[in-house]
Amino acid sequence: MTTAALSAETVKNFLYASTATISMQMLKRGFRNCAIGGIKPLNPKATRLVGPAYTLRYIPGREDLDKPPTPADPPSAQRKAIEETPAGHVLVVATEGNTRSGTLGDILALRLKVRGVAGVLSDGAMRDTPVIGKMDWPVYSTAAAAPPSMANLHPVEVQTPVGICGVPVYPGDVIVADEDGAIVVPRHLADEVARDSFEQERLEKFVAIRIGQGREIPGVYPPNDQTKADYAAWIKAGEPAEWPK
Repeated sequence: MTTAALSAETVKNFLYASTATISMQMLKRGFRNCAIGGIKPLNPKATRLVGPAYTLRYIPGREDLDKPPTPADPPSAQRKAIEETPAGHVLVVATEGNTRSGTLGDILALRLKVRGVAGVLSDGAMRDTPVIGKMDWPVYSTAAAAPPSMANLHPVEVQTPVGICGVPVYPGDVIVADEDGAIVVPRHLADEVARDSFEQERLEKFVAIRIGQGREIPGVYPPNDQTKADYAAWIKAGEPAEWPK
């Protein structure tokens, strides 16, 4: 388990590539269960999310343990996550799919944003979604709910493996999200997957230019030797938006 930051190069490469591209790179490495579906960004204008996972796990709540908070309450796993998720990381919140209560509200989300946390991804619900949805900050969840977390949930631990929508997430795994959903990349593969995703995304931009010019798929996608040579020339020319037919 690591809380080390990703290199600037790896973050840049992941941000350049779509989750669709990254999923193909993961499939090439034999990973089929790494795509988290069923989650949506609260702010459609703040969708790109990249960072190592810091996990928070909830279980169903119990009435004698989960009550409205007071200043005298001992530290909880939730408050630990709010104050200790490192800057640049993604807070991954697992609820076993319980959407009866919001896992976080606008105040806690704002605290995470101010602390430099990259964003939040949860298989549960969020509350105060009209406010969070206006933040220029990515928050992904499966639903909205008015009740606070303690109405139906109990925070039990941080930085342990969790399951999000059927996908395992280990602390330190890299989360990459956009409008298609999220991809989980094991930390030890992050640098190479980011590098190869960047290259695939760049190649596909050139392929799209060729297809838009009327080229047929065979020989272009996947590229034959001629297309590869044309692609190299396109890169050397500065990757222009248009290219001679």
